[in-house]
Amino acid sequence: MPDQPRVTAICGSLRDDSTTRVALERALDGAQRAGGTGELVDLRDLDLPLFDADDPEAGDAPELTRRVRDADAVVLGTPMYHGSYSSVLKTALDYCGFDEFEHKTVGLLAVSGGRFPITAMDHLRSVCRALDAWVLPYEAAVPRAYNAISNGEFTDDDLENRAVELGREVVRYAKIELCPPTFESRENVGAED
Repeated sequence: MPDQPRVTAICGSLRDDSTTRVALERALDGAQRAGGTGELVDLRDLDLPLFDADDPEAGDAPELTRRVRDADAVVLGTPMYHGSYSSVLKTALDYCGFDEFEHKTVGLLAVSGGRFPITAMDHLRSVCRALDAWVLPYEAAVPRAYNAISNGEFTDDDLENRAVELGREVVRYAKIELCPPTFESRENVGAED
């Protein structure tokens, strides 16, 4: 299929039995069903030391930024830790910037052991908007993940369908005509002194 939207999903969980990874794989299934291509960036496979603005290309940062830059759309997936997203995803996002996210469609997915991980997605939405990304209003939450996913498979069809639909929506809006830059994005210069 010509001009298939390329979707990159970034897994913000390092756990071997990550429910976030399972949910992102379902989102990528949805992206492929909608005519896109998908790749999972598993942060366990990359050497990303804590971000230091004096060394913005440390470790595997160039590989990460290339993969995000080459995507037409990105899905960010995270477990919810203390009401926010994971530190490993924060580190990955710190290596990225406007070159990777400006005018890019982004979908959000979060899982939690408790109730809805809304604040984690709210925090990610703020970061992405500051980078002038176009964040989908549709998002996928997987609450009580220990009941929703077992042995690498969803046991809750409704939540699985929500993850799949996120992938479809990301493809649907991957080439959307974007709004002009926001005032906030023009004022956000990142770590420059």
